Amino acid sequence: MKFLVALTSIIGFLMVVLAGPLYQFAGMELNMSFTLLRYGVYIGGAALVLILLQVLFVRKNIRWGATFVYAILALITIGMPLSMMNKVKSVPPIHDITTDVNNPPMFDAIIELRKDAPNPVAYEGGEITKQQLDAYPDLKTQVFAASISELYPHALSTVKDLGWEIAASNTENHTIEATDTTLWFGFKDDVVIRLTTQGEKTLVDVRSKSRVGGSDLGKNAERINTFFETLRERTNSPAN
Repeated sequence: MKFLVALTSIIGFLMVVLAGPLYQFAGMELNMSFTLLRYGVYIGGAALVLILLQVLFVRKNIRWGATFVYAILALITIGMPLSMMNKVKSVPPIHDITTDVNNPPMFDAIIELRKDAPNPVAYEGGEITKQQLDAYPDLKTQVFAASISELYPHALSTVKDLGWEIAASNTENHTIEATDTTLWFGFKDDVVIRLTTQGEKTLVDVRSKSRVGGSDLGKNAERINTFFETLRERTNSPAN
């Protein structure tokens, strides 16, 4: 029993934790990685059942310290994928988010980087727009009380602070294109930032789009909000 508890908890944990790195670094196909996640959850569940049986029927022979560790591994094994599933259910199944749905910022330098991406670079609009407006009604163009020449360097520095890989920075049309790589699976999400003048103020629009996947688990909207929060902190600008 002790051996089975150790084996199932460790194997299930490794299957779940390594699903992302194997896709990101070892060339495993995404479907296979998700299959690894799913079966890891099953094995983690089996580990918890075995631990429960051990507690109920062979309590005298339990090594409580080791059993506690195995239980934690099993809970992580089950909890991580279930958290992803709950996130999927709580956000719309879209992967292209923009603060300006009528005139979204367009990618230029990023186009070449996305040539083999399953998700096309074009903004689809239509139902995608409707779902975004329903899910993220507060995600919109932000106004900053600074000139475009003052704000652009701060926007560029913000992108660098967030660790995004800059693909292009155009000081003539005041756009920035960059790529953010997610930690676990290494998914590539592309961002374009556009600054435009409005009198003595500056309008800032951001678009974030995933290269793969039907749903972004809310990551693109979260990324845009993080950019604005960081930019406002850097410039000491209140939210509009």
